[in-house]
Amino acid sequence: MTDYRNDHRVVMTLDAGGTNFVFSAIKGCKEIVEPFSIPSNAHDLDLCLKGMINGFRHVQEKIDEKPVAISFAFPGPSYYKDGIIGDLGNLPAFRGGVALGPMLSEMFGVPVYINNDGDLYAYGEAIFGFLPWINDRLEAAGSPKRFHNLLGITLGTGFGAGIVRNGRLYIGDNGNASEVWVMSNKYFPDINIEEMISIRAVRRIYAELMGIPKEEAPTPKDIYSYGVGHAGREHDAALEAYRLMGRSLGDALANIMTITDSVAVIGGGVAGARALFMPVVLEEMRSKHTSISVPRICQTIYDLDNEAELNKFLQGDIRTVTVPFTGKQVSFDAATRLGIGFSRIGTSKAISVGAYAFALCSLDNQ
Repeated sequence: MTDYRNDHRVVMTLDAGGTNFVFSAIKGCKEIVEPFSIPSNAHDLDLCLKGMINGFRHVQEKIDEKPVAISFAFPGPSYYKDGIIGDLGNLPAFRGGVALGPMLSEMFGVPVYINNDGDLYAYGEAIFGFLPWINDRLEAAGSPKRFHNLLGITLGTGFGAGIVRNGRLYIGDNGNASEVWVMSNKYFPDINIEEMISIRAVRRIYAELMGIPKEEAPTPKDIYSYGVGHAGREHDAALEAYRLMGRSLGDALANIMTITDSVAVIGGGVAGARALFMPVVLEEMRSKHTSISVPRICQTIYDLDNEAELNKFLQGDIRTVTVPFTGKQVSFDAATRLGIGFSRIGTSKAISVGAYAFALCSLDNQ
């Protein structure tokens, strides 16, 4: 995997939200300017686009080197490869399709790369965060095992994901790989899984259990506080809301990681409630299909935020066998294992670093 931590090229970035646009510039996986924020003006396309241009111009004036690219995450549905933004729910001005990438490329004379935040989160964690961390721990433990693939999961407004394979972001033929939010799950087959794994899901389930309108439901952070430090109906409803989320998340991770055969890292705002949902996630992933007693996933799953489980994961199962007819011996790690942990660098930073690395990787492989 290419190490961009000492790369001297500069990329201008943007954190595009429905309320604010936050602009910055990155060099060597580090911000080199103070982030600059403006209102997104999501209701007015002209104001929105002019604000975006002015935001990047402001950043450009703050850096000494000429940037080699612009790269950022933007909500979908979008035609990321072509830089075309489609019909967005939280940015209504873009409905009908807007050639955002080509516009910015014309304005600034550099390539423009736009991608999904879940994809860029996974890439940032693979380049600068979780994947280097776990491989450094394996090396320090004297293990020959190294991981080269990563599943990144974001838990927030929606349920997002990204897959990194051998240092490259896997985006699919239509740019729609890892759209996990439309998956089904065995517990609630009539709705897509995002309706069980998101901010609105936790609030909706809590409201249903409390018998209140969903608009009156507290924030997931408040619901979490009820679950860990409250008593009575609020406590029970909070525990159940996060239990159902964890059950659904465990089901999704078992299905996805069966395909990726990779470690997984979780980020996003709802990740802060891990104490309430992770035990259920692990329970689901370690369960069996009851009718025939087949494991949900072939590999042994470890909680990498649990020190005891991390140590077992690092140790592995080193064996030595004799090569037939030669008398020579070879050693191998017989432990087929995967781990799940949480971001070491923060979701926002991972997305920014992912945007930076994606641009440089794209330039290097043109």
